[in-house]
Amino acid sequence: MVLREHGALVETAEGSFRLAGRSLREVMGGDTVALSLHRGQRGERRAVVESVIERAAVTVVGTYAAAGPLGAIRPLDTRLHADFFVLPGDLSAQDAHVAEGDVVLARIVSYPTRYESGVVTIERRLGGADAPDLGIQCIMARYDLAEGYPEAAEREAEGLALDVEAALADPLRRDLRDRFVLTIDPVDARDFDDAISLARTTDGGYALGVHIADVSHYVAWDSSIDLEARRRGTSVYLADRVLPMLPERLSNELCSLVAGEDRLAFTVDMELDRAAHPRRMRLYPSVIRSRVRLSYDQADALLEGAAAGRDAATGQDVATGQDVAAGQDAATDRPEPPCPHGGLSLSEQITRAAAEGVDLAAFLALAHELAQKRTAIRLARGAIDFDTVEVHALMGEGGVPQALVSRERTAATSLIEEAMLLANECVAERLAVLDTPCAYRVHEPPSPDHLHAAAETLNELGVIDRAAARRIEVGDQAAMRAALAHAERTGAGEIANALLLRAMQRALYKPANEGHYALGAPAYCHFTSPIRRYPDLIVHRVLKQVLAAEQLGAREARSRAAHLTGSGRDALEHVLPQICRGASDRERMADAAAHASQKVMVATYYASRVGERAAGRIVWMDQMGLFVRLDDTHAEGLVRLSSVGDEWFDFDERTLSITGASTGRVVRVGDRVIVEVASTNVLRGHLDLKLVHVVRALH
Repeated sequence: MVLREHGALVETAEGSFRLAGRSLREVMGGDTVALSLHRGQRGERRAVVESVIERAAVTVVGTYAAAGPLGAIRPLDTRLHADFFVLPGDLSAQDAHVAEGDVVLARIVSYPTRYESGVVTIERRLGGADAPDLGIQCIMARYDLAEGYPEAAEREAEGLALDVEAALADPLRRDLRDRFVLTIDPVDARDFDDAISLARTTDGGYALGVHIADVSHYVAWDSSIDLEARRRGTSVYLADRVLPMLPERLSNELCSLVAGEDRLAFTVDMELDRAAHPRRMRLYPSVIRSRVRLSYDQADALLEGAAAGRDAATGQDVATGQDVAAGQDAATDRPEPPCPHGGLSLSEQITRAAAEGVDLAAFLALAHELAQKRTAIRLARGAIDFDTVEVHALMGEGGVPQALVSRERTAATSLIEEAMLLANECVAERLAVLDTPCAYRVHEPPSPDHLHAAAETLNELGVIDRAAARRIEVGDQAAMRAALAHAERTGAGEIANALLLRAMQRALYKPANEGHYALGAPAYCHFTSPIRRYPDLIVHRVLKQVLAAEQLGAREARSRAAHLTGSGRDALEHVLPQICRGASDRERMADAAAHASQKVMVATYYASRVGERAAGRIVWMDQMGLFVRLDDTHAEGLVRLSSVGDEWFDFDERTLSITGASTGRVVRVGDRVIVEVASTNVLRGHLDLKLVHVVRALH
């Protein structure tokens, strides 16, 4: 069950169906239901809930109010269409010192039906309306997230230590501390789980090393840390805080590949030919020392400078020999990018690399060259790249957002992404060939019904012709890429991405390899982020056991099994399906919580800007209204259908357009608009806009 503010969708084996209105009171998001299908007045198929088989939610977050002898909880999640009540004999509101208007977390005692309201008991008070981080606290309560870590796991983590010499006593582990290795991460990152090394081979190919934090060395199977990490499944990155999968002692210290410090790693060395096709691969535990830590901004500045003909070491123009103006970075003619958290400036990083005999700009240029070739290879075999815009709040003093920024793909992010994708593929192929049970990353092909709906709408919008629509309907990945490229050139890129992305299945973790549709990869797994994803930790453990069996013998592999996977392969196979399902579920939860937290910060940012006008584009619409992405911040707000104009507007789901009943005025997805900030609701993460003017239609 997928609830939305204006209704709900029911996902079935036969496709997705809209839920009839009379069923909305008794269902909640994620519920498993029995239903029947009926035809609506326009011939569309609608679902009616006959019974609820399994409930997904056990709590609700809402605002408390007295209602005579009862207490009423109005859910902050507007997808829930009914209030819940606290019975007169329940003293939980009094015990929690709850006052009128407070926000509370309440446990559901009985669920609403079509005939009776739901009953709850209050578990705790989250805060009054003036609490500065109440919006984030509500999200954490809604998704059952908590700060801190269990005491037993914290004590266990504090007892761990780095012992390089003892680690190197393992015959599988190699000492790579003399190799030039660097990390590239977001400017505010604090846990560094991946690093790269790169060199040109004598025949013009590439020697790429991907070095990943060796979490499995520290976290033993079924230890307190392991069980808690398994329960969490993933780190959760909220707008103003991180809820890590591992204790900070590991995630930010022992396992983090901090520049200038010895660290244990798991290395994938890949040799590629001139065209960037892999020729050979070696996997082994290692010891590395990262030499340089760059932010994506710093790496992009270096790449842009190299493309503009700047010498990275001197800052001089290669053609003229003139110096870059004072106060600008040593590679480009723009202000030097900010230092990463606790890191060095770009000029200091260049100097540090030069001391190692490495031209940092040349290193990145080679990595960029390799990334471009790897991208071309992926696309040629059928991969589909979706460009999505993520809005993030830059936090200021007191937890208040000072700016909204969008994170988009750049040359620097792409070179790291391609290196990680290749490492993940190589590892997965190695395990799949051996038919080894593991936590594979599986992406199934989209259903024909979903592709048909997306293709029809793109055709109606004029983005593609009928022939292209037919090819997309049968899953032609080249046709999808062509549609995305054409849409980007014509200003319809966002809607084409949204429509085709909605048609895709969601990637899952599974114990057996089934390939990855969107990547066009016959085998894929997650290997590169064990600090923040539990499936990656499983992959590391399985790989270590495979390597031990191959290189040290079956007896040694069995002796290592207790630390890595319990009692070995059979024991792991038994629990893998449950681990994969749990990791997939927790990933969805973490994504939803992160998205909701950013919406809270967007609403907070615009709360002081009510009445301001801005330009934007309509990127989606439904029965609720028009979703507009603003040009300056890329934040998304809603123009409610009821406020579009002084007439009734009919919504056409097939063409994603609305038409005025009196004037025939048509507004479509893709239209450029001027809007005004009408209101915000911080607790719900709502940004409501008012349509001022349609500037220019897409067509």
